[in-house]
Amino acid sequence: MPHLDTQDLHIAFDETGARHGHPVLLLHGWPDDASTWNAVSRALHDRNLRLIAPYLRGFGPTVFRNDKALRTANGAVLAMDAIALMDGLGIEQFSVVGHDWGSHIAECLAIGWPDRVARVAQLSSTPRMGGLQTPPFRQSQLYWYQWFMATKRGAEAIAKDPKGFARLQWENWAPEGWFDEATFEAVAKSFENPDWLAVTLHSYRVRWEEAEPDPDSIWLDNMVKATKSLSLPAIFIHGIEDGVAPLAMSESVREKFTGPFQRILLQNVGHFPQREDPEAVSRELAIFLEG
Repeated sequence: MPHLDTQDLHIAFDETGARHGHPVLLLHGWPDDASTWNAVSRALHDRNLRLIAPYLRGFGPTVFRNDKALRTANGAVLAMDAIALMDGLGIEQFSVVGHDWGSHIAECLAIGWPDRVARVAQLSSTPRMGGLQTPPFRQSQLYWYQWFMATKRGAEAIAKDPKGFARLQWENWAPEGWFDEATFEAVAKSFENPDWLAVTLHSYRVRWEEAEPDPDSIWLDNMVKATKSLSLPAIFIHGIEDGVAPLAMSESVREKFTGPFQRILLQNVGHFPQREDPEAVSRELAIFLEG
C-alpha cells in the first residue's frame, strides 16, 4: 500500500484510476476505513479520474510518527492532513468526496483552500458551516453514542470493546442485514490502531465543546463557523433509511450552497450509501465529477 510521510503522520492510502486524470480525494467516515470506497473506485476505474482514498489519522495503517503529536481529530485538523497529502503528491486542484467525518472534512477543504477544491460531494452527514447547533431532543436521542463518548465511564467501556461499540453503529444506522460478517471483521482491523480510541473520542468531544480543537487548526475552525455558504458545484447523497441522520436533516442543505447543487436520495439505503448501493453512488459521482 502506498504511503506518504508528513510532519506528524505516516499516511497510508489506496490509489486507482487514471494516473493523469482529474484527482478525486475520497474521505471515509466513522466507524469505517478507506476500504469503504473500494466498490466505487472499481466502478469509476475507467473514467478519467485519479482516485485517492487515504486512511484518516488513527485508522488502520495510518499512524503517528512521534509521541508528542496531539491525538486530535476535529474536522479542521483532518483537513490539514488531507492538504498535506495532496501537497506531498504534487496535486494542486482536486475534487473531494466525503462520507460522515469525510463530509465535514470536505467542506473544511473547500473553505480553507477554495482555489484548490473544484467540486464537493457529501454523503450522509450534513454541512456544519456556520457552526454546529445543539440538536433537538429527538436527534439527541440518536446521538446517544456521542454523549456516551463524552463521559469517563463511556470512554472506559469503549476502550474495553471498541469493535463491539463500532458494530452497534453499523447495526443501528442502516437496514437490517446490509453487511456481512467478513466485511465488518476486515474493517474492524482498522480500529486496532493504537490511536483509534483517542482520535475517536476527540472527534466527538470537540464538536460539543467537551474538548479543545487542535491549536494549529483553530484558524480553519473559525473560518468554517464564519462561512454561511459555498458557491462551488456540490451534491449531497442521503440514504432514505439513514438511522442516525434522518432524511429531514438534509432538507435544508440546499441553503448552504449558492452554486450548482443537487440533493440525491437513495431508496432502501441507510448511513453507508457507498457500501450499501455502490452502483447508484458510482453513477451519481461519475455524472457529477465529470461535469
